Amino acid sequence: MNSGAIVIGEGKISKQRVGMNRGVSILDFILRLVAVLGTLGSAIAMGTTNETLPFVTRFTRFRAEFKDLPTLTFFVIANSIVSAYLVLSLSLSIFHILSSSAQRSRIPLIFFDTVMLALLTAGASAAAAIVYLAHKGNSKTNWFAICQQFNSFCQRTSGSLIGSFGAVVVFILLILLSAMALSRR
Repeated sequence: MNSGAIVIGEGKISKQRVGMNRGVSILDFILRLVAVLGTLGSAIAMGTTNETLPFVTRFTRFRAEFKDLPTLTFFVIANSIVSAYLVLSLSLSIFHILSSSAQRSRIPLIFFDTVMLALLTAGASAAAAIVYLAHKGNSKTNWFAICQQFNSFCQRTSGSLIGSFGAVVVFILLILLSAMALSRR
């Protein structure tokens, strides 16, 4: 009789655990959608950033494009790769919602999420350094702040960084969420 009560109690715990895992999986899916929006929006905003000043000298035209700086090109590529990964990982996230007991597929997800977090952080940090130089300059090395002239360019690049660093925070939450789901096996 006692063993029957234990089985019933285990069934209740199992149902609670399945419901909890489904909730974690739904939150994982929502966070992945938010990260897709952040990385894709950042890549598009930075990739379409250019500004030409209205005055022209005899031989040159003053223009700023993201392609002029390899760091910003890396930023666009990194955000595009991470965005594509997130879109592909949405299918696995849907699988976790439908099959709450699936745990083994979370291990590669944590691994790839960590790799994408590193790539995204590297791209965003490198671009942040360049954007800082564009805003402040560096008088010791004779790098002039260009944001007084290229105001629109600087605003778009700064806004792009916000979306990318927001996605970094979301990735940290995704990794913690997946680790929490694995620990409750």
